[in-house]
Amino acid sequence: MSTFTVPGADLDVELSDEGGHPVVQLHGLTSSRSRDRLLDLDLGRGLSGTRLLRYDARGHGRSTGQPETEHYRWGNLADDLLRLLDRYFPGEQVHGVGPSMGTATLLHAAVREPERFSGLTLLVPPTAWETRVAKGEEYRAAARLIEQQGLEVFLEAGRLAPVPPATAGLPETQPDVDVSLLPSLFRGAGASDLPSPDDIAAIGVPQVTILAWVDDPAHPLSTAQALVELLPHATLSVASTRADLETWPAVLAADVARHGS
Repeated sequence: MSTFTVPGADLDVELSDEGGHPVVQLHGLTSSRSRDRLLDLDLGRGLSGTRLLRYDARGHGRSTGQPETEHYRWGNLADDLLRLLDRYFPGEQVHGVGPSMGTATLLHAAVREPERFSGLTLLVPPTAWETRVAKGEEYRAAARLIEQQGLEVFLEAGRLAPVPPATAGLPETQPDVDVSLLPSLFRGAGASDLPSPDDIAAIGVPQVTILAWVDDPAHPLSTAQALVELLPHATLSVASTRADLETWPAVLAADVARHGS
């Protein structure tokens, strides 16, 4: 593991170098590399013969951050990603994979520099466009709740939320974020959205797989379905059970193998 410095943060980075095609793996909001492992979202565990770059986003996991809302907007996280790719895979096409905020970061980076990506495996895309307005207010309310009543009250409220059937039986986890940074993370997410549909339609990445699950208002099927219609080479697979979720690492391995030779 090593540290990579970006404006306002030091990112904790891990490169598993087995030769082969470069892959970059991201995680979701309030998560990290280690937490995604517990949540069965570490799809890179099924890879071999690649150069797999994993990192904790600014303010998450072992990476540092500052209590500045703008630092956690998705466009700024895409800046961090592109800097990492310049450092670790200069001049190469990379396969990108990540859930939720990771998907959003990848899409913002791919709109900016589509030639950097040989393919994308996008997991549980978040609310976007019409559905983002209400979610943004939820995030701002969460920030206020943490500031006014503390982390435990926020966590207790979260325990009342329904669990998607694909995640049934997974362990309960807490945000892998310093509580002093959580309000800024939530406000940054609340001020963010996916790129415009027109911008996404123009990406032109040659191969995209979208993996979604059912019954999760924070990651609605409507976003995944819209992305499939917008992206010219996209396919969609939907998980309804935990067994479906456990097939996802093999999906990523097959995606990488298509252009990894």
